[in-house]
Amino acid sequence: MSERQKKLVKVLRWDLVRLTVVLMAAFVMASNIKTFVSAGELYPGGATGLTIIIQRIFETYLGIKVYYTPINVILNAVPIYIGYKYIGKRFTLFSMIMVFANGIFVDLIPSVTITNDPLLIAVFGGLINAVAITMCLKVDATSGGTDFISIFLSQKKGIDAFPIILLGNTVLLLVAGYLFGWDKALYSIIFQFVSTQALHTLYRTYQKRTLFIVTDKPSEVCSLIYSMCNHGATLINGEGSFEHNNKMIVYSIVSASDTRKLIPAIKEIDPKAFVNSIQTEEMMGNFYLRPRD
Repeated sequence: MSERQKKLVKVLRWDLVRLTVVLMAAFVMASNIKTFVSAGELYPGGATGLTIIIQRIFETYLGIKVYYTPINVILNAVPIYIGYKYIGKRFTLFSMIMVFANGIFVDLIPSVTITNDPLLIAVFGGLINAVAITMCLKVDATSGGTDFISIFLSQKKGIDAFPIILLGNTVLLLVAGYLFGWDKALYSIIFQFVSTQALHTLYRTYQKRTLFIVTDKPSEVCSLIYSMCNHGATLINGEGSFEHNNKMIVYSIVSASDTRKLIPAIKEIDPKAFVNSIQTEEMMGNFYLRPRD
């Protein structure tokens, strides 16, 4: 088998994994909508929440039952175009599969009430929502909607999308609270908060860590950082306060997800290395992010 054929087989295998995980994530998210979200009459953020609000407006005020899929697809049309043009074609393709599959599952799965406790509904619904979104992100796809906009603004424009998305979700909850009751809107805030915090824990690719590495093998450590993370490093001269020996400090910023494999690898190169990993809140300048396919 030639190298080209091996590469093609590898790509096809990865695409099969992506497709499987995306379909599983679509089912998990749809099941969450038809259980916790439906039972609690909650409103998730983004296109999903807006779709549910539109459905309930038609049912409550017009007496018309409309399906989830067509509304959600229409709302995702612009984000999908942004993803296709600016982020990645295959990334957008699998995200589209997620959007369509999730919609079909929502329309097919019957509503089931697991519990009537609104706090349990908000907390566990938020957790399951975060799990479904993380499953997509792990295989380079999204659940659609604001995820496309967030990635586009952060990767292509260098803009923190969180305030914009927060403002949009706030408007959405105000509308939902006014139309359907403020208690549902307030529990939806808990749902969204739990989902955001869980997602922050489960998916760390867009988080950054600053590494200060005191080592006797600075060249090897710098080469390791570049080979594993595609990030450079800066060398700083230092002096030990106890023995007054000259020390080199390797300074670098890497993705938080990379630290799990990078720090053990540094310790293999230099078992005596001292590594300080700090959460990076804000950064200016070039920072490599693996391009979406």
